[in-house]
Amino acid sequence: MKAIELEKAYNPKDFEDRIYNQWVDSACFKPASDEKSPLHASYLSKSKNTAVSKYTVVIPPPNVTGVLHMGHGLNNTLQDIVVRYHRMKGDNTLWVPGTDHAGIATQNVVERQLKKEGLSRNDLGREKFLERTWQVKEAGLIPSLSFFPSGSVLNFSFSGKRTASSFTAANILPFLFLSTASTKFI
Repeated sequence: MKAIELEKAYNPKDFEDRIYNQWVDSACFKPASDEKSPLHASYLSKSKNTAVSKYTVVIPPPNVTGVLHMGHGLNNTLQDIVVRYHRMKGDNTLWVPGTDHAGIATQNVVERQLKKEGLSRNDLGREKFLERTWQVKEAGLIPSLSFFPSGSVLNFSFSGKRTASSFTAANILPFLFLSTASTKFI
């Protein structure tokens, strides 16, 4: 038998990108309810007999400063663990990246640029200011979620330009629930 010569040090780049791309191409990160998901057949079978639990996490958008810290790493690692847990339980699971939709931090970046030009947002007017803000975002001045390592189970097919109203119900419903529930906060 011929011995296989192994590298002295493991180089994850030799394998991880290739394997991760196979997972993406196979739609492994899509929710089971998506027809392209490899779990779709088992989802259909299970959903005929019982209600399938849904589990979704939307990562908060990256901050406009682009400064990442240990909190980002910890938060996203914990989300990844919980999402994988729910996927293994058979829940219809989706983990999507949030994108900055011209929020307050982006507004500050645009206002600083305008100040250097001797202008203010009031000088531009609402429509021109919004147009300028989208230009800043689309020019790549807002950090992306490219800091995620290969292997994270994010579904990037849901990321992209969204209006503020896209997540309105998702943002308001928990607060309505909490405000009407007889819950005691400590």
